[in-house]
Amino acid sequence: MQYQTRIKQLEQIIEALLLASEQPLSLEQLNRLLGAELGIGKKELRLALDQLAVALQGRACELREVASGYRIDVRSEYAEWVSLLWQEKPPRLSRALMETLALICYRQPITRGEIEEVRGVAMSPSIIRTLLERGWIREVGVKEVPGRPVLFGSTAQLLDDLCLRSLDELPSLPEIKDPQQLEAALSRLTGQGVAVDEADAGDDVDVDQADDSAPRADMPTVMDTAGRATVTVH
Repeated sequence: MQYQTRIKQLEQIIEALLLASEQPLSLEQLNRLLGAELGIGKKELRLALDQLAVALQGRACELREVASGYRIDVRSEYAEWVSLLWQEKPPRLSRALMETLALICYRQPITRGEIEEVRGVAMSPSIIRTLLERGWIREVGVKEVPGRPVLFGSTAQLLDDLCLRSLDELPSLPEIKDPQQLEAALSRLTGQGVAVDEADAGDDVDVDQADDSAPRADMPTVMDTAGRATVTVH
């Protein structure tokens, strides 16, 4: 079998794998799946991926590289049409949650207390819980100060959902120390295709009136941001 024919076959096999996979597939995963079976290496895989990206040009879907690997997404210009498949519109993310996420992205590792200091309000525990359950943040350690508060950082899942390969692809920003800088960070994060409910302020408690013993409403279910900006094809 000629070399180009083998690469073309490999391109089609990779396309099938990406369409069938629920998660992005990294180059290492593709190599484990196909390397020994087809007698190829990462060089051939990269070439086949490049050819697949070219083959999908002008189509409704595209090959995209994110933090966890490669996937095939519906192009953003068709997201409105794909959304017709679902009758109910997914809930928008609250501003309080997105401000918290922006601070974690730009100032990680960061504690809950440091987040509240910048935002100027006490934060409902449901915000951190929702971000953890969604897989967008994780506990990365503790800060060696009295009380040893938990430090939070972002995850590869967040990068995947924002269609980013790394946090370096977010626009740069000076260290966030006040609400004005936070507003700038939020605008950069929402520029990645995340919708924010500007009217929702129900996740915060005034710092002077905060009562940790008081019950607080849970956050609504968070939608998959990749499903809004670019829908992953399964």
